[in-house]
Amino acid sequence: MKKVLATTNAPAAIGPYSQAIRADKFVFVSGQLPIDPDTGEFAGEDIASQTRQSLTNIKNILACEGLSMADVVKTTVLLKNIEDFGPMNEVYATFFQKDCPARAAYQVAAVPKGALVEIEAIAYAG
Repeated sequence: MKKVLATTNAPAAIGPYSQAIRADKFVFVSGQLPIDPDTGEFAGEDIASQTRQSLTNIKNILACEGLSMADVVKTTVLLKNIEDFGPMNEVYATFFQKDCPARAAYQVAAVPKGALVEIEAIAYAG
């Protein structure tokens, strides 16, 4: 069974994809840019504020399905500049403090809309 998830507490998809898909006991959250859903703009110009907003968007998408960040089992972090890894990681650690999910982090040539970071997640709704 596949269910499309959507909330106004995270930015709407900017292309032909869903904010998230629930497939059985897994929720696959699309990559979240650091866009504040209230303003439609980036939450800030620095990696810390952008990381915080991307993760807040994930948190809000999961909440619409009754899940939390504690349910996340895997994330992927796409960084415009790998030198931002440290400051990104400091903010990331405030969202995942115990039993942290598996993670990959990469520097990429570009992130959509010129963002500094994009983060996707997989959660288990067991």
